[in-house]
Amino acid sequence: MTTTPKIAVILGATRDSRFGDTPAQWILDRARARGGWEVELLDLRDFDLPLFNEAASNAWMPSEDSSARKWQQALARFDGFIFVTPEYNRSIPGALKNALDQAYVEWNRKAFGIVSYGSVGGTRAAEHLRTIGIELQMAATRSAVHIGGGDFFAVHPLGGDPKPLSEIEGSIGGSADAMLDELAWWTRATMTARAA
Repeated sequence: MTTTPKIAVILGATRDSRFGDTPAQWILDRARARGGWEVELLDLRDFDLPLFNEAASNAWMPSEDSSARKWQQALARFDGFIFVTPEYNRSIPGALKNALDQAYVEWNRKAFGIVSYGSVGGTRAAEHLRTIGIELQMAATRSAVHIGGGDFFAVHPLGGDPKPLSEIEGSIGGSADAMLDELAWWTRATMTARAA
């Protein structure tokens, strides 16, 4: 077992007009600056996942689709995850739900944190993601980053003249640090338990 945790920042939106690149890069840079772990971006656009159409979850039988297997192999390299997600109609995007469904054993007994965004901070998407994580036998951090309200409209193109995320650092920086602290602890705890 490696002693250096590997963390994937998963960019959970795929549409052409997505805003997710901005918070994904921000949390990726912030996580890397902490040191003590390796952090990499996984963009769902890079995996061309079909809609889930397997006979069963890979908990029960190997997946037949080669894109699903490629996704599972990518996930298996990581010890923890940070999901970056918008809120679509009070939940996560369909592309992210599909990506979650395309694997099972690769998520098990690993930790995750959340960066969510939308007019109400993506809070409902984050809560839905946490309940999905429970079913996937994952450990969620208590703290999360929620970019919402005036902060969201200040940095998102919908607000007119978007500012860089650094402009709202005072609002979201503390939450990011708390989430990353918790993720570091839970990732090491689950790594130790999986090794035993």
